[in-house]
Amino acid sequence: MTDAKTRIDETVNANDVVLYMKGTKDMPQCGFSSRVAGVLNYMGIEYADVNVLDDEALRQGIKDYADWPTIPQLYVKGEFVGGCDIITEMTLSGELDSLLEDKGVSYDKDAANKIREANA
Repeated sequence: MTDAKTRIDETVNANDVVLYMKGTKDMPQCGFSSRVAGVLNYMGIEYADVNVLDDEALRQGIKDYADWPTIPQLYVKGEFVGGCDIITEMTLSGELDSLLEDKGVSYDKDAANKIREANA
């Protein structure tokens, strides 16, 4: 876990936004990862994607790191935000917009509004 924890620390602290996911932002390998990557991509958020399917130690390590049992996991400015359900709820409520603004992360506000309109 120590090596995985060190790699996770380095990645989370070196990038404003990081998504630990199954697959990549261009080719998600599960529906939950696809949903979160789709939101981030649509909102134009620059983020690092880490494919946990490439490394079993990392796959377990990220679960231990945040004490969160599922993947995907989103980190913004070093802070664990949540998984698919939480990111979906935050997007629809506008909380994700507020978090990104508070943390100084740029995103497409119009795209965020379109997501909410489509789900109203």
